[in-house]
Amino acid sequence: MNFEGLDPGMGEYPAGLHGTLEAGLEPTLDPHLNPSLLQGVELDPEGLAVTVPEPVHLMEGVFSELHSVVSEVGIPVTATHFDLQEEMLWMGNHRGHVTSYFGPTMGRHSSFQVHATDDIRHIQSLETGVLFLSKNNLKCYTRGGLVMFDYPMEEGADMHSLLMTDNNTLLMGGLQNYVVEVDLNTVQEAQKFTVEIPGVAIMRQTSRFFFCGHTSGKVTLRDLRTFKTENEFDAFSGSLSDFDVHGNLLAACGFSSRGLNGLACDRFLMVYDLRMMRAVTPLQVHVDPLFLRFIPTYTSRLVIISQTGQCQFCEPTGLANVADIFHVNTVGQLLMSFDVSSSKQALAFGDSGGCVHLWSDVPEVSFNDYSRETDFPLPCLVDTLPQLDWNHDLLPLSLIPMPLTSTEPLLSDWPTPLSTPSPRRAPLVDPEILRTMKTVGFIGYAPNPRTRPRNQVPYKIKDVELDYDNYNQVPESPIGRDEEPHLCMVPKKYRKVTIKYSKLGLEDFDFKHYNRTLFAGLEPHIPNAYCNCMIQVLYFLEPIRCLVQNHLCQKEFCLACELGFLFHMLDLSRGDPCQASNFLRAFRTIPEASALGLILADSDEQTGKAKLGRLIQSWNRFILTQLHQETQEQEGPQAYRGASSSSLGSSAESAIGKLFGCEVENSSLCRCGKETVRSSLTLLFTMHYPEQNSHDKTVKEYDFAEILKRSICLEQNTQAWCENCEKYQPTVQTRNIRCLPDVLVINCEVNSAKEAEFWKVQAESGFLCLRSGQEICSTEGFTFDTRAEDLRHAWIPATLKMSISKSQGLEIVSWSEGDEVREADGVSLYDLVVTVPHIQDARTGGNLVAHIKVGETYHQRKEGVTHQQWYLFNDFLIEPIDKTEAAQFDVSWKVPAILYYAKRNYHSRYDLRIKNPIDASVLLTEASLARKQRKSHATFIPLMVSEMPQAGDLVGLDAEFVTLNQEEAELRSDGTKSTIKPSQMSVARITCVRGQGPNEGVPFIDDYISTQEQVVDYLTQYSGIKPGDLDAKISSKHLTTLKSTYLKLRFLIDTGVRFVGHGLQKDFRVINLLVPKDQVIDTVYLFHLPRKRMISLRFLAWYYLDLNIQGETHDSIEDARTALQLYRKYLELSRGRGSDEVRKVLKGLYEKGRQLDWKVPDSDTGDGQGRTKRHQREEQFMRKFSEVFATFNRRCCVSLSDGAVI
Repeated sequence: MNFEGLDPGMGEYPAGLHGTLEAGLEPTLDPHLNPSLLQGVELDPEGLAVTVPEPVHLMEGVFSELHSVVSEVGIPVTATHFDLQEEMLWMGNHRGHVTSYFGPTMGRHSSFQVHATDDIRHIQSLETGVLFLSKNNLKCYTRGGLVMFDYPMEEGADMHSLLMTDNNTLLMGGLQNYVVEVDLNTVQEAQKFTVEIPGVAIMRQTSRFFFCGHTSGKVTLRDLRTFKTENEFDAFSGSLSDFDVHGNLLAACGFSSRGLNGLACDRFLMVYDLRMMRAVTPLQVHVDPLFLRFIPTYTSRLVIISQTGQCQFCEPTGLANVADIFHVNTVGQLLMSFDVSSSKQALAFGDSGGCVHLWSDVPEVSFNDYSRETDFPLPCLVDTLPQLDWNHDLLPLSLIPMPLTSTEPLLSDWPTPLSTPSPRRAPLVDPEILRTMKTVGFIGYAPNPRTRPRNQVPYKIKDVELDYDNYNQVPESPIGRDEEPHLCMVPKKYRKVTIKYSKLGLEDFDFKHYNRTLFAGLEPHIPNAYCNCMIQVLYFLEPIRCLVQNHLCQKEFCLACELGFLFHMLDLSRGDPCQASNFLRAFRTIPEASALGLILADSDEQTGKAKLGRLIQSWNRFILTQLHQETQEQEGPQAYRGASSSSLGSSAESAIGKLFGCEVENSSLCRCGKETVRSSLTLLFTMHYPEQNSHDKTVKEYDFAEILKRSICLEQNTQAWCENCEKYQPTVQTRNIRCLPDVLVINCEVNSAKEAEFWKVQAESGFLCLRSGQEICSTEGFTFDTRAEDLRHAWIPATLKMSISKSQGLEIVSWSEGDEVREADGVSLYDLVVTVPHIQDARTGGNLVAHIKVGETYHQRKEGVTHQQWYLFNDFLIEPIDKTEAAQFDVSWKVPAILYYAKRNYHSRYDLRIKNPIDASVLLTEASLARKQRKSHATFIPLMVSEMPQAGDLVGLDAEFVTLNQEEAELRSDGTKSTIKPSQMSVARITCVRGQGPNEGVPFIDDYISTQEQVVDYLTQYSGIKPGDLDAKISSKHLTTLKSTYLKLRFLIDTGVRFVGHGLQKDFRVINLLVPKDQVIDTVYLFHLPRKRMISLRFLAWYYLDLNIQGETHDSIEDARTALQLYRKYLELSRGRGSDEVRKVLKGLYEKGRQLDWKVPDSDTGDGQGRTKRHQREEQFMRKFSEVFATFNRRCCVSLSDGAVI
C-alpha cells in the first residue's frame, strides 16, 4: 500500500537513510542510527549484515523478539512475506532489492536485485518460485534468484497489491480504475475488471467474496466470478490503512478526516458481521493502528501494529487490555511492513532503517505446518591435483603447474594497447542490395544476391557436395537447407523429406521430382505418419493387400477396413502420392495403441524426441496382432448391414495367422524337476544378442543365422511360479517352434550403443574376411558377383535355408542366392524382402524408411513388365536401389529396425483375387446417430431401386470441412509468409445430388460426419457447420460415421459415375479418396483461363445463372446444385462453338470480374411482390422436394406391406 501522506515523516527520510545513489559507492551507516541496533550483528566485507547467533529464551504463549537482521542499512523495508512452502522469510526494500532468510536463525539464503529503481510493494510465494510486485511490473524468480518471467504493466499503472485466487491465477490492483487478472500458465492478461476511482490498494479473499480495500476508506465485497460489487462498507472518512477477514468478521483500521488538520489515525477499529452485513460495536485500542491481522489460535485474536512499533493483542468483540501491549525495538525507525506466518507462530516486521525483526511465541518456531526441504547451494569442493607422469609423450604441458614469479612477465599479461576493446565495424551493404531494395515504411526488402553465404566461411560448397554425395538427383529437404551438406554423412535420398507449401498449397509442388516410378508415396505431414514405411511394407505383401481389400465389417474404426481403402487408392494411383489420414484417424482411436505409447504428440514428432526405432518395432507388433484379431472377426461382405457374424461363422485361423503365425512351444523347467509346457501362436520374433564379458573388450564373431536361431529357440533363466514348490523359483525357460511361417518377421532391437556396436563389429569382420580372400561366414548370402566395397556394413544374408528336423530341432544357415534346393522334408528357402532402418540425422530428428523388394505382380499392374526390383520408400520419395544397399547398415546413421524374410513361392498358397465387398446396399436408408433428428428435418431423399446410378451418370457433389489443427507458418525476411505445416482439416458434411432424370437437383446423400476429435474451428462462415451439429447428443442433422459415407462414395466411384462440383480436388483430398480424372468434372477448371486466377462459385453463379448464393454461410446442397447448373451452362456455351469462341466468352467473364474486383453486387432484382429470384428458385425446389419425398414415402409403405425391406 502507498504510505505517502499517512505520516509526515515517512516520505522524508534523511540522506543517510537512503544511502548514496551513485553507482560504485558502498552504503554508509546513518549517523542518526542508534548503535545499539547493531548489537549482535557484524558486517562482512561487502557491507552485508550477518547475524551472530545468540541464545534466546522465550516464554511459551507470549510473543517476544527472536532475531533481528539488517539487510541494507538505511534502506526502508517495504515488504515482508513468510514463504508458504519452505521455512523462509522474504523481504523487499525501497530500492527493489530482495533477500531471503532461512529458519528462525535468520541465515541468509539468497539476495538479488528485482527492480532497478522502484520499491517492492508485495511478495507472494508459489510452488515453483516467488512473485515480486513493484509499481508497474510483476516478476517471478526462483528462490535462488533466476528469472522465470517478467510481466510489465500498462503505462501509468500504480500497483499496490496482488491476490492469488487459485494456483494459476492472480489479481493485481492499485491506484487506477481497473483490476487485472493474470494467467500464470501463459503469463498473459486473462481479463480486466473496472473499479471506481481511486482504485484498490488491499485485497483479501474468502470462500464467498473478494474484499477490496480502497484509499477512500471503503471496503467493497465483490462476486468471485464476475467481480461485481455485492456490498460496501464505508469504514473511515479519511483513508483505509489495513483490514483483515476471518470467519464471519471483518476488521479494519484507518484514518479519519479532521477538517483543516488533515488525516488523523483513528483508534477505533471498525468490525463488521458478514452474516448480517452490518457493523458491530467499534473496538477501541490503545495504539495508533497501521497494520492489523487475525491470529486465530484458540480464539479469533487480532494483532494491531502501530507505526512506531507498538503491538497490541485483543479480541474483535471484546475490550482491549493495556497489558496486552508489547513494543518492537525499532531504535526510532518507523515500521513499514508486517506479515504473519501461516502457522501463526511467527511475526515479521520491516522498518525504515533496513532492519527485519522476527518475533515468536514458541522457542521452536515453525513458519508452516508442513514445509518442504530447502535447497542450498553446494559448497565449492576443490579436488586434489592428479598425479602427472612427466615421462608420458602425450601428456599436455598445460596440466603441469608452473610457479608464479614476480619478476618475469607472463605470456597472458597482454600490454594495454593490445587488450583495449576495439569494436568491429559492420561490413558495407552490398551495392546490389541497395539498388534492388524496395522500401515499405521504414523497412527495406531486397532479394539475396547470394554473393556470400550467411554466417558462414565461404567454402566451395558445390565442389565439396559433388565430391561427397552422388545423390544430387533428389533435392534436399527444406529443413536444414542452409547447412553445409558435407558436414552430414546421411545421403540425401535417406534424409527426411518435407513438402514445401505455397499459396496454392500442394498444387505446384513437384512430387515427380522425388518419385519417377508409378508407385504411390505417402505424405508425411499428418500426425503419427512415422508408420508410412510400414504401411508400404504391408501393401507390397500380396496376401495382405488382397486380404484387407476383401475385408469389410461394421466397426466404425477398423484398421483392416481402413487399410483396404488405402490400398485401393495405392492401386489406382499412377505415381501421385496418397495420404493415410483416415487410417491414422482410426489408429488414434484404438485404446491399445495409446496404451503402448504409439500415439505421438506433434511436438515429439517435430522436435525428434521420439525414439523412432523402438517405436516402429512396437507398431509392427501391434499392427500384426490387430489385423489378426480383426480379420478373425470378419462378418463377410454380404453381412455389412443387418446379418450377424454368428449366422455366417468365423474362421478359427485368420490369413494373418497363416501368413505370419508360428506355433511355439514354451517350456518352463523348475529346479525341482517340474516341467510346464504351453503352446501359443507368435507373429514375429525379437533378436537377442549374446551377453558381452565386461573384462573382454573384443567382440566375438557370429553368423547372423546363428544369432537368429538363438533368438527363435530362446533359452533363458528367470524367476517363475512353480505349482509344485508353491513359490517363485529359478526356472529355465526354453522356446521351440513346431512349424515355419510363410513370412518371417524379425524385430532387430538395436536400441542402444551396445547392440549397435555388435552389428558394426559383425559387419566389419565379414568385410575384412572378404577382402582378404578368406571364406565368408557372416555374409554367405552375398556370394554373387560384386565388388568387395559393396558388402561393407552388410551382415545379414540375402537368403536363409531353414528346416525343422525330425527331433523338432530348428536349423538355420545362410544360403547363396543363386543356389537351388529341393524343398522337401521341411526344408525351405527364405529370401530377404523388406528391411526397415532408422535414419539418425541430428539436423532433422531422424526418420524411418523402408527397402522393399517389389514383386512381379506389382510391376505387371503398374508398368506392364515382369521383373523384381528393390526400392527405397522414404515417404513420397521412391527410388530404385541395388539389392546390396538394402542389406547395408552403417549404424552411425542407418540402424536396422525390422527385417522380413519370405518363403519362396509362398504366394501360390493364397487366393489373390480381390472381390469388391461394397455393394448397392450402402446407399439404402440408414438410421441417424443424432438423437434429436426427425423426419421433418430430412434434407435428402435416398435413391430408390429404379434410380441406382450407372456408369457415366452425373452426380453433383460438395463437401464442407472443419479445422482440427491450425496452420503453422512463419514470416520470411522479405515479408512473405511460408507455410511450415498446413492446417489439418476433417470432413464435416458431404452432399450428393441427382444429376439427371425428373428429380435432377434433389439430394440423395446429405450426411453430417460425427467426429470424436476436438474441433478447433468450425469455419461456420464458409462451411455452415455450427457447434453442436456434429454432436450426436444435441444435433438435429442426419449424423453418420465417416466410414458409412465413405462407403457410399466408394460405391459411386466403383460404379463409374461422374462427379460435378467446384474445387473437387481439395474435397476428395480431405475425404481421402482417389477418383480417376475422367470421373471428375470440376467447374473451377471449366471456367478458367491459363495463368489466370481461379473464380469462385458465387461469382460464376451470379454471372451465368443470375443467382446470388452463399450470402451469409455456405450450404453444400445449394453449392452442389449450382455446380450442376454451371456444367449445363458450360455445355450450352460450348455447343456448336469452337475453342476460340469459348475463350472469348471466358475473357468477358474475367473482364467483368476485374471491373467488380471479383465481388458480387449487393443489389438483388425482385419481382412485383418484392421476392428475389433466389427466393423463387428456393420455393420451386422445396415444392419439388416435397413431391419427391411424398412419392418416396408411398413406395416405402407399399414395399413394407409386401414384406420387402428397402
